[in-house]
Amino acid sequence: MNPDDLDVTRTNAEPRLSRAYWRSWWATGISNIGDGAFTAAVPLLAVTITHDPRLVSVVAAATYLPWLLLSLQAGALIDRRDPVGLMWRSQAIQAAIVGVVALLVVFGHVDIFVLACAGFGLGACEVVFSIASQAILPEIVAKSLLHRANGNQQTAVAVGKQFLGPPLGSLLFAVAAALPFGMNAATFVVSAVLLSTLPRRRRPVVEHRSIAAGLRWLARHRLLRTLALLLGANTFCGQVGNVALILLATQTLRVDTAGYGLLLASAAIGSVLGGLINARIVEKIGALPALLCALATNVVVFVGIGLSPNGFVLGTMLAVNGFVVTLWNIVAVSLRQEIVPTELFGRVSSVYKMVGWGLIPLGALTGGLVAHLLGLRAPYLVAGGLRGIALLLAIPALLHAMRDQPRHTSDRNSDSPEPK
Repeated sequence: MNPDDLDVTRTNAEPRLSRAYWRSWWATGISNIGDGAFTAAVPLLAVTITHDPRLVSVVAAATYLPWLLLSLQAGALIDRRDPVGLMWRSQAIQAAIVGVVALLVVFGHVDIFVLACAGFGLGACEVVFSIASQAILPEIVAKSLLHRANGNQQTAVAVGKQFLGPPLGSLLFAVAAALPFGMNAATFVVSAVLLSTLPRRRRPVVEHRSIAAGLRWLARHRLLRTLALLLGANTFCGQVGNVALILLATQTLRVDTAGYGLLLASAAIGSVLGGLINARIVEKIGALPALLCALATNVVVFVGIGLSPNGFVLGTMLAVNGFVVTLWNIVAVSLRQEIVPTELFGRVSSVYKMVGWGLIPLGALTGGLVAHLLGLRAPYLVAGGLRGIALLLAIPALLHAMRDQPRHTSDRNSDSPEPK
C-alpha cells in the first residue's frame, strides 16, 4: 500500500486531502455523469410508454425499495468485508444492468416492468455503494477536512448527476433512446476501474457483528436518531412531490424534452454552489442553524414548485432546493462520520439510511396517487405542508440533541461500542 494514499495529516501546514480521496472523487464524478443521463432518460422513456402517473411512480418506487429491504444486510456486509471491493463490484454490476437496458431499448422490448426491475437492481447496488463510500471516507480523510471532503463529493454528484448528465441524457435520448443508457454503462465501467485502485484496509475484528448492534447504537443516540427520523419524513415528502415532476413540467408547463434536461440542470447549479460554499457556511453559523435554515427553506421551495406558473420559476425553485439539500447532506453525513465508531459504521449507517430512505417507495406511490386524484400540482403542495409539520415536530428534539453534540462527537474513538 502506498503511504501517500492514506497520509492526510503529516505535513506541517494544514492537512490536505489524500490521493486516494481524489481517485474516489473522480470515480464519483464520472459515474454520476452517466447517472444524470440515466435520470433524465428513464422518465422520458417512461412517458413514451404511459402517461399514467401511477405507473410512472412504480419505476421510482422500485428503484428505492432496496433501501427498505436490503439496507440492514448491506451494513453488516460492509462491516465484515473490504468496502473498496464492494464499491467497485457494485459499479460493475450496475454497468451490466444498464447495458442490458440499452440493448432492450434498441430492440424495442422495454416496458414499465422492465424499467422497474432495472431500477430495483440498480438501487440494490447503490445501497451497498453509498454506505461503503461513506464508510471509507474517514479512513482516507482527516477529521478536520470531513466537511470539505463531503462538500467536494456533493459538488461532484451535482455536476455529474444534475448539471452535465441530464442535458446530455436528454439530447442523446432525442437522437436515439438507447444512447443515454449505453453512456451510463460506460461511466460505471470507468468508475469501477478507478475504485479498484483505492487502498485496501482490513476491517477491524470485533466481537459483535450483529445487525442489532447497529439498531441499538442508533436508538440510543439522540442526535442521529432525530436526524434519521427527520430524514425519513423529508425523503418521503420529497418523493411525493418529485415523482410527478416530469409530468408537471411536460404536461402542465409545456416544457419540451431538451427543456426538461435544463430544468434538472438548474437544480445542479444550486447543488454545485452548495457543494462549494456550504462547508464555509457551516463553519460560520454552526451545524444547527445550517440544518434549520435548510429544512425551513425546503418547505417554502416545495410550495413554490407546486405553484410555479412557468418553467423559469420552476427551474429557480429547483436551484434553491439543490442548494439547501446539499447543505443538509454535508452536515448530516459529516456528523455521522465523526460520531459513529469505525467498527459499527456500516451497520449504524444502514439503519440510518433504512429509516431515512425506506419510505421513499411509499412516497413515490403516494405521489402518483395524489397526482392522479388531485392534479399534477398537488403532490408538491401536499409534500410542502407535510415537511412543515415534520419540521415543527422535530425542532424541540433537535435543539435538545444538538446541545449534546460536543460530547457525542468524541464517541467514534471510544472503547465502548454503544454511545453514552
